[in-house]
Amino acid sequence: MTLEQYGQLAKQASYILAQAAPSQKNQALIHAAALLQSETEAILAANAQDLARAKEKGMTEAMQDRLRLTASRIEGIAEGVRQVTELADPIGEIVEGTKRPNGLEIIKKRVPLGVLGIIYEARPNVTADAAALSIKSGNVCILRGGSEAICSNIAISKVFRRALAEAGFPEDCVQLIEDTSHETAQALMRMNQYVDVLIPRGGARLIQTVVQQATVPVIQTGTGNCHVYVDSYAQLPMALDIVDNAKTQRPSVCNAAETLLVHKDVAAEFLPQVARLLRSKNVELRVCAQTAEILRGAGISDFVPATPEDWATEYNNLILTIGVVDSLWAAIDHIQKYSTHHSEAIVTENYGHARAFQERIDAACVYVNASTRFTDGFEFGFGAEIGISNQKLHARGPMGLKELTTYKYLINGNGQVR
Repeated sequence: MTLEQYGQLAKQASYILAQAAPSQKNQALIHAAALLQSETEAILAANAQDLARAKEKGMTEAMQDRLRLTASRIEGIAEGVRQVTELADPIGEIVEGTKRPNGLEIIKKRVPLGVLGIIYEARPNVTADAAALSIKSGNVCILRGGSEAICSNIAISKVFRRALAEAGFPEDCVQLIEDTSHETAQALMRMNQYVDVLIPRGGARLIQTVVQQATVPVIQTGTGNCHVYVDSYAQLPMALDIVDNAKTQRPSVCNAAETLLVHKDVAAEFLPQVARLLRSKNVELRVCAQTAEILRGAGISDFVPATPEDWATEYNNLILTIGVVDSLWAAIDHIQKYSTHHSEAIVTENYGHARAFQERIDAACVYVNASTRFTDGFEFGFGAEIGISNQKLHARGPMGLKELTTYKYLINGNGQVR
């Protein structure tokens, strides 16, 4: 099937899905969740093919973790789909209404975006998240995943297409482009006739390529150079737990911490503790000169000097850059310089410092005394997410149902002319 045919079928299906009742969409999603569980073995077998190719090509273990599915992860994906059914349906919501002096009634109503093009890399869970949120928000999706996860993506998309068909919808409400060539991706970026919005999910190179080459409007999802700042007023055991979680719980994802900043007043006590913990989990430490001096004084030499490029790098791996700062304001200045405006965190018991950090840091999500790993649609109660936007128009942060809608004005008159 040609890309033109994908677009034609998607556009036709979008007119039907946009008019569907919430109960009909929920029925399709509940069925999809059940099928995900019943087809777990088939999905895992497909994922095993992807993982075998990834190992042959030398993919890092952290990136393999992004690709890997397990029975518990599939259960989590299915639970996310079920959560989406429990959310309020945004379509048809009357955002506001006014009556003009001339008698015209103007109503602002929430409607689907239409056809979403989603380009993503080695994250097969994105296939399910995107399909579920698209269906619930009345949008058709054309999915173009990376070659690394193609077998997994095909298996998951078949589940949703079957669920749609058995619920009485066109199965083309969810489409997966199986051709993973760059040429196909570039063509999708220019399908203005059929695609209303393009959403890239992946590394910085993919996102910038889409932003620079697409003629379809783009919602830019975020590269995550995320920071944790340990303040002079921090509870250090709490800080240790937060840094550990933010870096090691799943280092390959965009909300994992890439830089740790520590106030000079607690650096001598905290840095040896956190260094020993992180090295026990095979985290490579890239450190500033002051951090290096403190670590050597504590008998720790298993680190490398940080380069200027390290402070601006999203590693997606077990690597952490560490620096000592003189003050809260120095930490804020550093973060503002290097942040990708995704997720930033402060650990402190000082209310004024916490408020100043949240007010001054320009990021989609700003945390006090919590891990950056919570920047996630499931954790925010959205059921899932289509991506995490670090831009400001028209969506920011985890993108749930409302971020996949637009609005139109309904104007009712009784003969008015201008």
